[in-house]
Amino acid sequence: MSDSYPLRVLFVFLAVVATGAAFAQPAPPPSPPADWGPVSMNLEEIEYPYPVSYLDFRIYNEDVRLAYMDVAPSGATNGRTVIFHHGGLYYGWYWEKQIAALSEAGYRVIAKDRLGWGKSSKPVIPYSINLWASNTARLMDHLGIEQAAVVGHSIGGQMVTRFAFLYPERTTHLVTVNQVGLTDRRKGRGFQPLTGEVDANPDMDQVYAGLLRWAEDNYVTWQPEFAEHMRIRYGQRLGGDWPHQAWVSRLTGQMRGMDTVVNDWQHIETKTLILGGAEDYPTYAEEARHAADVFPNGEAVNIPDVGHNPHEEVPDIVNAELIRFLGS
Repeated sequence: MSDSYPLRVLFVFLAVVATGAAFAQPAPPPSPPADWGPVSMNLEEIEYPYPVSYLDFRIYNEDVRLAYMDVAPSGATNGRTVIFHHGGLYYGWYWEKQIAALSEAGYRVIAKDRLGWGKSSKPVIPYSINLWASNTARLMDHLGIEQAAVVGHSIGGQMVTRFAFLYPERTTHLVTVNQVGLTDRRKGRGFQPLTGEVDANPDMDQVYAGLLRWAEDNYVTWQPEFAEHMRIRYGQRLGGDWPHQAWVSRLTGQMRGMDTVVNDWQHIETKTLILGGAEDYPTYAEEARHAADVFPNGEAVNIPDVGHNPHEEVPDIVNAELIRFLGS
């Protein structure tokens, strides 16, 4: 219902911009650094900011495990829980600054790697938004959590929306961060059988060129730490498990043309925040405003001069908005 950049965080934004202008690297490395080597499919060599635990279960007749971080409050506890859901091609660790801020504010914070990504298993199964949403409920049952606020970035925003639709009694707050799929884009994208071989030996010059395009598309102000995403994605294509991982990526990507959450919105009574960087893509801010109007208890906050990953680009602003909204 609201659509403005809040004055309450204007000074934080100006400070972030000033800091970024002084210290940000203007662009990612023009070529892959010499020390970028292979990275395993399950990120065994990538250290997460908090201890990683695993939930073992069986699905589609396969044994799988779901990786997650479970961080206790570092400040006086408020008895509430927040569960973070990453976007496509990302991982739970990139919520590090939000985990720290909310833990300090008294929340128990869970950040999971969804099945098919990060340190979680990568089975060859029919992936779906419903599957990922139900896995959140499974994890809550495992951890003895009755209710939680759910936060999701990019395609993770679709997952948390579906979770709030399927499990309204278990959802205290719903937050999407630059969610993809704010309009129904399924038209003309019917089911496509996955055929053909995966390129086991991709042209690494083309891979890096694609990563440079990704960096330009996702961030307005580049910071050197963002290159960790590029290092992982580049390194995984050098790893021996790349063909399997690429096949799983096809499976997880195909569900984008098979489901939408836009028809869930009007049925979700949960307090909802549509939060994002306004410069994500040309129509994002308008679509966010529209979504907030459809949710019965929705509000939109569009952060100017910020791209697809605001929780990385302007973490102080995102943290302040999360603490404000989740405390309401």
